Amino acid sequence: MIGTALKFMRYDKAKSIGILIGIVISIFLIGQQIGILSFLTGLMGGLVESSRQDIGQIWVVDNITQNANELAMLDERLVREIRTIEGVQNTYPVVAANAMVKFANGKSAPVLIIGSEAPTFVAGPKDSKINEGSLINLAEENAISAEFYDESTFSNSVAIGNRVEINGKAAYIKLQTKNARGFSGSFFYTTLSKARFYTNFPETKVNAIAVQVKPGYSVKQVVANINDAIYGIKAWDSEDLKNTTIRFITISSNIGTSVGSLVIFAIISGFFIIGLTLYSATLDRIKDYGTLKAIGARNAYVRNLILTQSFLFALFGFGLAFLLLEGFRSGVSNAGLVFSYSYLEILGLFLVTVFISVGGSLFAIWKINSLEPASVFRG
Repeated sequence: MIGTALKFMRYDKAKSIGILIGIVISIFLIGQQIGILSFLTGLMGGLVESSRQDIGQIWVVDNITQNANELAMLDERLVREIRTIEGVQNTYPVVAANAMVKFANGKSAPVLIIGSEAPTFVAGPKDSKINEGSLINLAEENAISAEFYDESTFSNSVAIGNRVEINGKAAYIKLQTKNARGFSGSFFYTTLSKARFYTNFPETKVNAIAVQVKPGYSVKQVVANINDAIYGIKAWDSEDLKNTTIRFITISSNIGTSVGSLVIFAIISGFFIIGLTLYSATLDRIKDYGTLKAIGARNAYVRNLILTQSFLFALFGFGLAFLLLEGFRSGVSNAGLVFSYSYLEILGLFLVTVFISVGGSLFAIWKINSLEPASVFRG
């Protein structure tokens, strides 16, 4: 069956190439949009994602926050009050405040200064996000971090040792992060006291409180204990806060609608382009299919032959499309657009490829099922 299918595919190389190109273009466009969406959602949840979630399993914020990128102020006394609640091992204040950074070339840019207490640095960056330097270096005088991928954005070097000004106050880059970024701007990490100093943040306020859960207690249980004990705040499992932030921004900014509509358009257009091309190829070989039926081949055999061709097209097309997607991913990662495809996403892309190719073959199968074998010998 496979050998016969390959012979039919080679019979009309032009249409076979057209089908492959249609599959490749559709899957590449779908994969490209999924990759870009993955990158954007990574930025949306970047504040929580780049934090030490192994220590701060719970984040406490004000009770109306659904976006971790827009944190209101909380009374710092809550840091000590929450520490007394059952199941809480420790609490850590976090400040995340906006500031303006100025570089040696005179260029200024808005950044988010993220501060937490040394040496834990529960707000981040976590070890996997550190490119150069050591986390403890942030405890040095006037020390802040800078992001590797922001160098092109700032048009200025962010190498360790470089001097910058934050709201007119001198600071020195002592740590370089890589892919520790947010949706609303660049992240500069430092200690809690220096974050307050650089942003003129009130000494009696914090933006969030990271909570470490005591061994033997579940995160869900401690979240409930905190929410029941204190009015006006809300405790979140850190992963839930990240996911809620992503969902909130995706819906409110219509990013999900935009990407989803492009994906659906690519699937529909691919389905009909490939289907009609397969249908045209079937018409060109109608005598071959009719001859097969005339010498005893059942409709099921001819149908399976067409399905086998469409599945082989799907395999070859997916392979080519995935190679192009990997090339695209590698190319844009050098510019800071970093993402990766999960196994589920790869499986999903393959299933979409099969749907487009095999589903499109239904046009050809319908034509063959209605074909009278004797009709190919008339006239």
